[in-house]
Amino acid sequence: MRSRRTVVTGAIAASLAIATAAGTQVAAGEAPSSGDGQTISVMIAASGPAETAAVEAAVAAWEAESGNTVELIPAEDINLQLGQALAGGDPPDVFYVNADKFQEYASGGSLAAVGDQLTDPDDFYPALTSVFTYEDELYCAPKDFSTLGLIINTDMWEEAGLTDEDIPTTWEELADVAATLTTDDHVGLASGATRDRVGALFVSGGGYFVSEDQSEVTADTPENLATLEYIQGMLDAGSYNFTENMDMGWGGEAFGRGVTAMTIEGNWIRGAMTNDFPDINYTVAELPEGPGGKGSMAFTQCWGVAAASEHQEVGVDFVNFMTAVEQQVSLANAFGVMPSRASAANAFLADNPDFAPFLAAAEYARGQVSLPAFTAVLTEFDQQLLAMSNGDADPADILADLQANGEDALGG
Repeated sequence: MRSRRTVVTGAIAASLAIATAAGTQVAAGEAPSSGDGQTISVMIAASGPAETAAVEAAVAAWEAESGNTVELIPAEDINLQLGQALAGGDPPDVFYVNADKFQEYASGGSLAAVGDQLTDPDDFYPALTSVFTYEDELYCAPKDFSTLGLIINTDMWEEAGLTDEDIPTTWEELADVAATLTTDDHVGLASGATRDRVGALFVSGGGYFVSEDQSEVTADTPENLATLEYIQGMLDAGSYNFTENMDMGWGGEAFGRGVTAMTIEGNWIRGAMTNDFPDINYTVAELPEGPGGKGSMAFTQCWGVAAASEHQEVGVDFVNFMTAVEQQVSLANAFGVMPSRASAANAFLADNPDFAPFLAAAEYARGQVSLPAFTAVLTEFDQQLLAMSNGDADPADILADLQANGEDALGG
């Protein structure tokens, strides 16, 4: 009888990741490429116990179906642990890939380009596959995703005399209701001073940080300037604030503690509201349209297969199982993400009707920038946003710096 072993994490996890992965390899030429009876190592970066348990249950189902075995490695710091394993030449056979590390791994030859071996790859949302495409090849399967929506405190909404008819659908309406909702006790709208929130407004403003194929930096544009000026107008009016200025860790905390009537956050907020702020009544709407239409951001990871793996066919079979509609819906229900396959939408919404605004954003959201070295560029942008809110930075200068820094990173 086969059994699956979950590898322990902690201070020794990085070395164990390499050792475990190495232990699943067979000398070159001796490892079978398909069939049952193989053992693959799989490294994940779980968001919490719920995700780990859900993956373990799915792994057990695949083992029973395939006759193969999984050694599961729940990483505490997957970028560190996976990076060390890849550098050591004996990575896990299958692993989560964060969007900001994808191009580094793909360009460095660490990832097998298995997109053409995936079941119905066109069923994945384009906003997700675009993140994991390198030199026109899809390398790995988006495992799930999250988007951003407008979270509204319904009690504060009613106290301000607003109704469902007032839920904003345009930037002008958003600015108006933010002003209406602002009182001495709370601001109308708050979010983090970060590219992962302001980026959504860039999209609806008709711009973004990079082009669709990420081949060029598109930061310093009239569209992005108009977006930052729109944000600055609300900041100056006092109807919008960044959570960093409010001593709040993120938008969900500011919203839950009642210091803002609205926030821009992702579908993960449901868990926080249920667990930490169960007395807050709220609703979710799509982000309002800007001059460029609707906009949001999509946050995702993919299932990668190691180029060095001698079990690639089995690894792909495992990935196809984990991204099948039934498994995607089960996993999404378990820990609050959304299925990356469009064909899973109806089944998922039947269980999670409140996620409809988030799922709708899959059609127009932009994925995270996955260019190497761009994380540092965007971290500097975040700091500039905060400076702008305090009157210490000008939108035009911020975008000029972002463009220059981005081009340096892209050229490097």
